[in-house]
Amino acid sequence: MLFERRLREGIRNGTTTVAFRRWRRPQVTAGHRYRTGTDMIEMSSVDIVAPTSVTREDARRAGYENVQALLADLRGGPDLPLYRLTFRRVDEPDPRAVLAANDSLAPADVDDIGRRLARLDRSGAGPPWTLATLLAIDAHPALRAGDLGAILGQDRDRLKLRVRSLKNLGLTISLATGYRLSPRGAAYLSQTGDAPRGPGPGRV
Repeated sequence: MLFERRLREGIRNGTTTVAFRRWRRPQVTAGHRYRTGTDMIEMSSVDIVAPTSVTREDARRAGYENVQALLADLRGGPDLPLYRLTFRRVDEPDPRAVLAANDSLAPADVDDIGRRLARLDRSGAGPPWTLATLLAIDAHPALRAGDLGAILGQDRDRLKLRVRSLKNLGLTISLATGYRLSPRGAAYLSQTGDAPRGPGPGRV
């Protein structure tokens, strides 16, 4: 569950504990944990509310100066239900980050990653894409998603969804702009014979 950057500091220091979303159906579940972009949160409650029931305290806990500013910032039309979400920050590392940092791969780990990548290849339309994407990220770290997608013949949105799947396996790391291989991703390519190249001329 992503939050705009200005709200992430409030989540980190505990002052932002409420969010409002207009959704056709709920996208989160009470009791489950979600990534915000920088932290992990645990959802406490997910309730449909009327816009007129939103209070000044709700707005403050959601990171807004007043109710009017909060409602004006909502995405989606007024015909969509308004959800009030309460949550707490979980003071634990992102499991993906822990996985990504682990470059000690046993043969069984390599086989498991290979099976998961093959499953991703089969589930997508078109030719296999996982290895090509990993190699492109290795060759062009920090390249904008749109430019990386052009190299791979993919539109930007599809590329971002695919890289997210690779990130969930701990193989890539998102940068302020673009991506790079994680230690785990580099170790996987090395052990399968597609060793990452070191920095050199022509690399972005």
